[in-house]
Amino acid sequence: MPIPVIIDCDPGHDDVFALWLAAGHPALDLVAVTTVGGNVPLEHTTRNARIALSVAGVTGVPVAAGAARPLVRPLQTAEWIHGENGLGGPELPEPTVPLDPRSATELIADALTASAEPVAIIATGPITNVAILLRDRPELAGRIREIVWMGGSTERGNATPYAEFNALVDPEALDLVVRSGVRFTMVGLNVTHLALVTSGVREQIASLGTATADFGAELFDFFCRMNDEVFGMPDGPLHDPVAVAVLADPGCVEVRRTRLDVELLGIETAGATSVDLDGMLGREPNAWVAVGLDVDRFWAGVAASVARLA
Repeated sequence: MPIPVIIDCDPGHDDVFALWLAAGHPALDLVAVTTVGGNVPLEHTTRNARIALSVAGVTGVPVAAGAARPLVRPLQTAEWIHGENGLGGPELPEPTVPLDPRSATELIADALTASAEPVAIIATGPITNVAILLRDRPELAGRIREIVWMGGSTERGNATPYAEFNALVDPEALDLVVRSGVRFTMVGLNVTHLALVTSGVREQIASLGTATADFGAELFDFFCRMNDEVFGMPDGPLHDPVAVAVLADPGCVEVRRTRLDVELLGIETAGATSVDLDGMLGREPNAWVAVGLDVDRFWAGVAASVARLA
């Protein structure tokens, strides 16, 4: 049976492919999509999620807008990598998928309650919405199968020397979720930087010849160009779909049980994820952390999922 999943996202080029992987993979049942302010402000991330589903012909999946800003900090955004509207590159169509009138946390709560089995949440942006749900509706924690989050790193950051962007934007939310007791998997830069959009990957997606693939190819062109300008990486890393692959194809992503703590107070290190892979602190393991990726298997899964869409 497919795993029911909710995607909580801030599209963003890589979030779009995460949505497509979740919508097109037979191992997953995408039951809801929620959005958060992150890569760009909430109005853009919400519209972009609706566009991503519309382009792919994904109907019947409700989309709800969530938190416009982090729990306690001002919002930091990443137009410098995603463009002013969050999906730089293609001309964006008007979305045909409607916006659900519920808030993100209301939609998540309703989806958890309505499901006959626990639902997984895959978060690919700042994890504010999930934190608000666990803070305000703690009785629903048992309805969550697990939380998989793209963010953090076992190594260096990409928004500061120590912090990955999603962790930096709302470390307080991340700390709350990690401490909640719900099974939690972190998929960080140490692994997502292996998911490079090489020329071969771009050709593989473009060759599918569908409307979804054509739109994706245009996204790749802009995303890789910006990653080259900002990071000197002409083959941009497609971070967010790796988190989806954890559930869609578990053998694709290697994970380890370990200790994860979040830095909240450091002047230079706020948002850093302290991953104690060697047990140096003697603290109880509290999370699963991605440590490896079968790159070819990952991209095969992405291509096959995109091919199943419109």
